[in-house]
Amino acid sequence: MAVLLDTAALPRRDRPEAFYAAMMSASVPARVEHEDPHGDVHARMDFWQLGTPDLFRNEGSGMRLVRTPKHVRIGGPERLALAVQVIGSGVFSQGDVDQRVRTGDLMLVDLTAPYDFAWSEHGASQAFQIDYADLGLSVESVRAAAQRLPSSPLYDLVLHHLTVLPSILESLHGTPSADLVGTATTQLVRALLTSAAARDTQPPAMSDVLFARITWYARRRLADPGLSPTRIAAEHNISLRYLYRLFAEHHLSLEQWLISERLKGAARQLAEPASRRRPIASIAAGWGFLDAAHFTRRFRQAYGMTPQEWRRR
Repeated sequence: MAVLLDTAALPRRDRPEAFYAAMMSASVPARVEHEDPHGDVHARMDFWQLGTPDLFRNEGSGMRLVRTPKHVRIGGPERLALAVQVIGSGVFSQGDVDQRVRTGDLMLVDLTAPYDFAWSEHGASQAFQIDYADLGLSVESVRAAAQRLPSSPLYDLVLHHLTVLPSILESLHGTPSADLVGTATTQLVRALLTSAAARDTQPPAMSDVLFARITWYARRRLADPGLSPTRIAAEHNISLRYLYRLFAEHHLSLEQWLISERLKGAARQLAEPASRRRPIASIAAGWGFLDAAHFTRRFRQAYGMTPQEWRRR
């Protein structure tokens, strides 16, 4: 577990800025508003990396997160979050749906679209964040499931799993089992969303299986600057045209997906204490960015700040 923020050790005047920086490092860009910005702003944020997915817990004073269309246009990882409200209650809005989220409720957030979430006084939420590519479901299926989560027979099972997950991960800290828990949780979330989306949901097509294999292959070779669409297609015995069509069916651009995945890896490494003295250009090259200026430009587009600013925060 990494403690991203504990405002108890900070002067009050520094807390809002520290809260914003920690929130942006754990999730996608959004506007942060505090219920009482001049009062007792307090929070603690904990973060567990579980392979590709992660678990993020935020507890603190009243606040509001607003992800606007402008934030969405900036770009960023194609992700969603399945969250459980563990303290207090909140109000969540996305699309045309407004939802009261009470203690013990699950909330599905499409992080590729605008949303608004807030709680008053004191609250806490913990979210399992996962890439769409790992989940293997279309955006349409996920959005359909968001409206019908309680109808799934798996709802209570997933709710209990996410609620107790932090205590389980504490006992597995530093072991390979933590990543396996991430993989198992991903499959459990997929089963929940599939069952909630529609009764007549079809089993995964062969193209979905191939897509999962390709994304797995590419993620293991992101540091290789020679990883190209042509090479990926050849390794999987498919045409370049079919490769592009496969990603288009999942509402993704292959080149942009590769850049996004490499940026995520670089962002994680920049935040690691062990890499603090390593030059940013060296980290960029290690994730396939041989042009430091290009890396800085793309990083700023994705995360709203330069790599140097990200490292300092």
